Amino acid sequence: MSRVAVVGAGIAGLAAACELARAGCAVTVLESERRPGGMIMTERRDGFVIEGGPDGFLATEPEIPELAGELGIADHLVEQNARGAFLWNGAALEPLEEGRAAALLGIDARAADVTAGFRSFAGGMGEIADALAGRLELRFTQGVTSLAPRPPGWRLAVTGGSAHDADCVVLALPAYAAGRLLEGVGVAGARALGDVPYAPSVTVSLAYRADQIEHPLEGTGFVSAPGLGVVRACTYASSKFTHRAPEGHALLRVFLEPADGDPGTLAHGALAAMLGIRGTPLWSRAFHWVRGLPRYPAHHADRVAAVRARIARLAPLAIAGAGFDGAGVSACVRSGREAARAMLRRLGH
Repeated sequence: MSRVAVVGAGIAGLAAACELARAGCAVTVLESERRPGGMIMTERRDGFVIEGGPDGFLATEPEIPELAGELGIADHLVEQNARGAFLWNGAALEPLEEGRAAALLGIDARAADVTAGFRSFAGGMGEIADALAGRLELRFTQGVTSLAPRPPGWRLAVTGGSAHDADCVVLALPAYAAGRLLEGVGVAGARALGDVPYAPSVTVSLAYRADQIEHPLEGTGFVSAPGLGVVRACTYASSKFTHRAPEGHALLRVFLEPADGDPGTLAHGALAAMLGIRGTPLWSRAFHWVRGLPRYPAHHADRVAAVRARIARLAPLAIAGAGFDGAGVSACVRSGREAARAMLRRLGH
């Protein structure tokens, strides 16, 4: 039985590990954090479903529904309820052309796909990560510090001084972390992967009683015109998908520009003026991503292809994830599964 180490328990690593385990490999997932999912982070509080990372995926993309079907949770999928978005012009909210909000936020997707809407899970996007993790052997607080050839495979040094041997390795890590490990085994061009910038982000979820909000929560939310304060965008989470807030309540999710001060206070102060909110939120929850989504430099795909060509000459080794093949949830699942299938071919499965 082939021994496989998957480094990273984000959605790409979990998808790769599940594919390899289903093929009969003995798979161990090594994760430096204390939870699976990476940027998929769902919390539940007082009947609210709070997303720290992505809240859904494009309805036109088949990867998540296919995986959900394999995991037995396809019936948990929910469709987007509200449609349309608005622009805050500094004085009022004005309707935006369908798909325009995504373009203003720099979301890399075809207009037709955005227009088709999004899907999610009734219990939040954490459902897919939890379902995958429940089928795997995961070792938390096990960051990999170095990689070295150990014929016929690899030896991985793990935090704390221990080591893990494997016939095959999948590095489902951010580009800067994977690049460091690959550089350590002499892969030319690996250093360039570390040049992929990751944009920081701060989001704040705020809970209110519905009667606190004077302005109707129409559509999925709004984006702000550039230079108009601390709020970059706001999603009406409880309108966009079902089961996000108890009856008679609203859940808003704010994307903040970099600013000094408490994120919850900043977000509520801005929303109170924009939406006519009375009183204080029932609670707020801020999520800080020092390194959020990757922003690919010019010729990124060519550099990734060149690195993959070089690691193909080594013992079975693959890279996968948002830093290489697309930042969306579906793209990460596709990247992880394709990496797993490439490794299965190398292993003769």
